[in-house]
Amino acid sequence: MTLMNDARSGKSNKLIKSAALQEDLSQDFISQGVAQGTIVIPKNVNRNLSKIAAVGKGLKTKVNANIGTSPDHISLKEELEKLEVAVAAGADAVMDLSTGGDLTQIRKEILARSPVQVGTVPIYEAACRTVAAGKKISQIDGEMLFDVIEEQAEQGVDFITVHCGINKATVEILNRLGRLAGVVSRGGSFLVKCINSSGKENPLYEQYDRLLKIAAKYDVTLSLGDGFRPGALYDASDAVQLSELSALGELVLKARLAGVQTMIEGPGHVPLNQIEANVTLAKRLGFGAPLYFLGPLVTDIAPGYDHITSAIGGAIAASHGVDFICYVTPAEHIRLPDVSDVREGVMAARIAGHAADIVKDVKGARAQDDLMSKYRKERNWKKQEEFCIDPQKLAKERAKLPPQDDDVCTMCGEFCAMRDE
Repeated sequence: MTLMNDARSGKSNKLIKSAALQEDLSQDFISQGVAQGTIVIPKNVNRNLSKIAAVGKGLKTKVNANIGTSPDHISLKEELEKLEVAVAAGADAVMDLSTGGDLTQIRKEILARSPVQVGTVPIYEAACRTVAAGKKISQIDGEMLFDVIEEQAEQGVDFITVHCGINKATVEILNRLGRLAGVVSRGGSFLVKCINSSGKENPLYEQYDRLLKIAAKYDVTLSLGDGFRPGALYDASDAVQLSELSALGELVLKARLAGVQTMIEGPGHVPLNQIEANVTLAKRLGFGAPLYFLGPLVTDIAPGYDHITSAIGGAIAASHGVDFICYVTPAEHIRLPDVSDVREGVMAARIAGHAADIVKDVKGARAQDDLMSKYRKERNWKKQEEFCIDPQKLAKERAKLPPQDDDVCTMCGEFCAMRDE
C-alpha cells in the first residue's frame, strides 16, 4: 500500500500525522490532499526520516537544495558538508545530482546522513554509465535506465526527477521551432539526443506503467521533470515548453490511478509578467499536482547574483501557487556551488517562500512577521534573533558593533526613530 492508497482508504498513517503536526493543520486536511494528489509527502519505504515535509496546496512553501559532485570536482567530504549546511539553513529536502566519482557510495552516504527527504535524477547515472562504457550519450539504453531507477529506489531515494514528457511528438516541436538557448536541462538534453539519434521513443514515456510499478513498490514520489524548461527569457512560455507540460498532465492522472504521488517541475527563466500565467497553466494542465519550480529566474544578465534573480521569481511564483522552490545559488551559470553558495541559496529561497506564504495566508506565516516587528520596535535583539529567518547572521552582524548602548545600532544611534522620547 502506498501513502496515497492509505489516504484514500482512511487508514491511519504516521506520515500524515507528522505532516499535520508540522503544518499545524488537521490530519483530515493532509489526508484529503494526499488522496486527491494535491499534496505529496515524499518518503521511500526503505528510509527512516527525522524530518517530514509535505508539499502542496494549503501548506508552507518548501525549499530544496541541490548538491552533488561533477566530473571535474569530486569530494564526498565537501558534499556532505553542503548537506549539513543546507539542512542547518532550513532546506526541507536535498537532491543529489552527482555525476562524478562512485555515485552509489556518494548517494549511500547522503541518504544515511540526511535527516530530510532526498531526491535524485536517475538519468544522470545512466549517462555516466553509458560514457564509462565508451558509448555516446545518445546511446543510453532504456533497460539500463530502468535498472538505475530500481537500484536508486531500493537504496532509499524519496523522490526522483523523470523527464517523461519528452517524447517523439514534443521533440518534433522542438526540432521544428528551435530556440535561442535550446535545451538547458541536462536530463532533457540526454533524451533529446537519444530520440533524434535513434528515432525511438523515450522509454520513460513509452514504458510509463513500468515506471509506476517501481514507484509504487518503494512509494517513491515522481517529480515529472521539465526537460524543456526555458533557459532564457526569450524561450519562456513557448510551444516547446507547453507541449511537454500538457503531456505531463496526462501522466499525473495515470500515476494517481496507480496510487503514485507526483509533482510537476517548472521553469526556468521567465520574465516577471509571465510568471502568474505559467503557474496557472501548470496547475490547470497538471490537475492540481504540487508544483516544483526552479526559481524562476527573472533576468538573464546577473551571473553571480542568480540567487537574487531566482528569489524574485520564486516569491511571485509561490504567491500564485507554486508549492516547492528549488534554490539557485550565486554560482549558477558559473561553476559548481561551494558550501557558502549553498547557504546563500537556501536562505534566498526561504525568504522567497515565506514572502509568498504571507500572501497565500498560510497558517502562522504573518504572525512571525508581526512578532519580529514588535521586537524590532522594542529593540529587543535577542527576541529578534528568535523570530528572524537567519538568527546566525543577525547575531554575527551585531557582534561586529563596537561596545555601546545595546538599545540602538550604528545606523541612527541616538536619533533612532524607534526610541520613545
